[in-house]
Amino acid sequence: MIETVTRKRIEILTDKALQRKVTDAVENAGITGWTIVPVTSGKGREGHWREESVMGTDKVFVLTIAAEDKAMVLAEALAPMLTNLGFILTMWDVQVIRGERF
Repeated sequence: MIETVTRKRIEILTDKALQRKVTDAVENAGITGWTIVPVTSGKGREGHWREESVMGTDKVFVLTIAAEDKAMVLAEALAPMLTNLGFILTMWDVQVIRGERF
């Protein structure tokens, strides 16, 4: 049987212009990898939105998987930005194979 371990999957929705702040925070938390996924539209409390290159409000998801202790370091680092810059951060438990990589 394949052995799995529990890790945290973290998704951060942010403006494309701010993705470097997020990836820097990921790396500063000791997390070794991340992925950027473009987001073209959505709807939130303030209504619908679409990607807008001219206005600089394109959105991206920064995705990563980490051990719980590193995930909490990242969440603490990003907490002020969640309110000030409008980031959205979600995390949940996932089962991974080759847990030493995360």
